Amino acid sequence: MSFKRWCFTPRALVVLCALTTSAFLLICGSVLLETRRAAGELARSASANLAATIDSDIVRSIEVYDLSLRNAVNNMLTLDTERISLPILHLILFDHAATAQHYGRIRIFDETGKLKLDSSTLHPAQESCADKEFFKIHRASSDAGLYVSDPEVGTGAPALVLSRRITGHDGRFLGVVVGSIRYSYFRDLFSHLKFGEGDTATVFRNDGRVMMRQPSNSDTIGKDLSNSAGVRQILATRSGSATLRSTLDNIERLYVWQNSDRALVVVVGKSLESIYGPWWRQVFIIGGLMLMLSAFVIGAAFLLAREMARRADAEQRLAQLATTDALTGIDNRRRFDERMLDEWRRGWQKLPLSLLMIDADHFKTFNDLFGHQEGDQVLVRIAKSIAQSSRRPADCAARYGGEEFALLLPDTELDDAMRIAEEIRTRVERLSTEKWATTVSIGVACVVPDMAGSSRNLIEAADKALYQAKEQGRNRCVGVDPDMIVRAA
Repeated sequence: MSFKRWCFTPRALVVLCALTTSAFLLICGSVLLETRRAAGELARSASANLAATIDSDIVRSIEVYDLSLRNAVNNMLTLDTERISLPILHLILFDHAATAQHYGRIRIFDETGKLKLDSSTLHPAQESCADKEFFKIHRASSDAGLYVSDPEVGTGAPALVLSRRITGHDGRFLGVVVGSIRYSYFRDLFSHLKFGEGDTATVFRNDGRVMMRQPSNSDTIGKDLSNSAGVRQILATRSGSATLRSTLDNIERLYVWQNSDRALVVVVGKSLESIYGPWWRQVFIIGGLMLMLSAFVIGAAFLLAREMARRADAEQRLAQLATTDALTGIDNRRRFDERMLDEWRRGWQKLPLSLLMIDADHFKTFNDLFGHQEGDQVLVRIAKSIAQSSRRPADCAARYGGEEFALLLPDTELDDAMRIAEEIRTRVERLSTEKWATTVSIGVACVVPDMAGSSRNLIEAADKALYQAKEQGRNRCVGVDPDMIVRAA
């Protein structure tokens, strides 16, 4: 059993290198994309933890301060504030929590908005809050709960104003208790946290108003961003993340928010530059190196393919030279012997195989009269005449030696072989002129090869027929059939 030899062509080399390089680029691209995804997830996780930390601290501080406000509300309802002395009333209404570093004073206003009590002094100056937003809210609604007002200046420093309604047992509005948390609390809180360049932390009221922002900017505190689509998206869900462009500084960030049950929403923003900047630098470095390497590999593959093609062409030319007669351009004796063996084996399938042995008549005399160069031209003419009758790819026209030629005709009966032989003889005869008065004698043999026989038998039979043609006067064709019966033409 024979196997076709596998041939690695130059084109296959280039295609293989291109596919291999593409595979490496895809792998590199997938790794870089996974790295980008991991960077985004890490930033999202870190921002979520930071938002949760800030939210937890703010909620705890507000709850502690709210306890003082609740205590003041409850005592105003249960105590006879008119009969208790002012110093004792102060001790009962205002606990020590309200005196902490970042907590502002607690004030109590009556139902008309006039200031009745102040935790910072026993004799507060006259003051009214009837025109304040928180007073109007509590007077209009009994279920406002802890209300966070717009940021305002309290005792000369920005503060977050918190208030609660005092509701009588009969449901009547009796006033409000108002306190504040100084913005120094937020600055102190944010100073202990690490922010990258372009990162922000913003505390919104649940209606979209900015209560605090890091980095601190007085122009943004109290600004209403409820018309921003990004802010509306943040306020619509309890917690989450989204990539949005800030309406304040036009920087695109990954925002992660934590929305507690209170009135404030903590949003941490991390700029995409700080998240993906290092990743892009990796992309440029690794991608550039991979592209240069790919270009080098493809270039080397093209150069190697070109050299392989040149070598293949050279080998083909050498192979052709090794099997081609240099003078006539047809196959030489070596190629004829190879084809004879191949066709003999193929003929085992009971296919006839014919052979023409062709010899130039009186060639030695011609050479003596006109010289070897003229004799070579005669041989070239004879070879062309034989090649013209070798029409099928399987036919093999060869120079057998000297002035003798052979034409191997696979799957050809004797009659067809005789016809072709006569065609060659006639063509050579027509080409003869006074100077080129050279004819050919042709011996034809036809056998059906078998495994017991040998190709030498066919050659000997054709030689015998050629000898008969010479004996019978030359310039003729003589055939020998499988029974070795001589037929002249």
